Amino acid sequence: MQTSVPVHFPLKLVGRRMLAPTVAHLSFVRDDGQPLDFVPGQFVQVHFTYADGTATRRSYSLATIHDHAIGPGEAVEIAVSYVPGGAATAMFEGLDQGDCIDASGPYGRFCLMPTDANRRYLLIGTGTGVTPYRSMLPLLEKAMAERGVEVVLLFGARTPEELLYGDEFRAFAEAHPNFRFLPCFSREMPAPGSAQDHADVRHGYVQNFLEEFAPSADTDIAYLCGNPNMVDACFEVLKERGLPVPQIRREKYVSSK
Repeated sequence: MQTSVPVHFPLKLVGRRMLAPTVAHLSFVRDDGQPLDFVPGQFVQVHFTYADGTATRRSYSLATIHDHAIGPGEAVEIAVSYVPGGAATAMFEGLDQGDCIDASGPYGRFCLMPTDANRRYLLIGTGTGVTPYRSMLPLLEKAMAERGVEVVLLFGARTPEELLYGDEFRAFAEAHPNFRFLPCFSREMPAPGSAQDHADVRHGYVQNFLEEFAPSADTDIAYLCGNPNMVDACFEVLKERGLPVPQIRREKYVSSK
């Protein structure tokens, strides 16, 4: 896996839409005329200062969908959770179209590896922890076409309105028989007969449904991203099923103000 050396660059806001009541999808382009060469699953850091002038930074996984076979692209897309009273939230909410922020990256190794020879990927995420999986869709499509890999995406949300990118993942699953999308709602289920009400919806936490897929060291590589408690719980389930640690790739999201 090739990764470029992280560098600082300005990002210009070009689009904003709400994915959920407290989560925004923000679209940027590099304002220095350069592309961002990244591997799906990596993240960028946004640099800013607190009110007292103290420098700080926040990390955001790239949600950008891009065909990397044609070269690096300009788009930089992230999902941002708005935290009441949060310094980063205030900074992002104060951005107007065309405004710039300071960023650096890409960072991280939470990526699909070219040497992977597994028969199945188990992708498990909660909240904005699902964003790297959105970015991985073109590579997963290629892996399914070239080596027949199967993919299961278990995505945990509290309610249907908090299912980030749910329509996109569902459409991808309908177009790709080897890709299965299972939304797991911990608090509120979709209304009967609604677009989000289908056979693969589950009621409960994602870790409660791992056993349904009989994880195996012989077939699976698992990715865990999101709430630290979920990551730890799923990690234990997968270890109990015999998956060696190198076949369990983890990234924890810790909320901070």
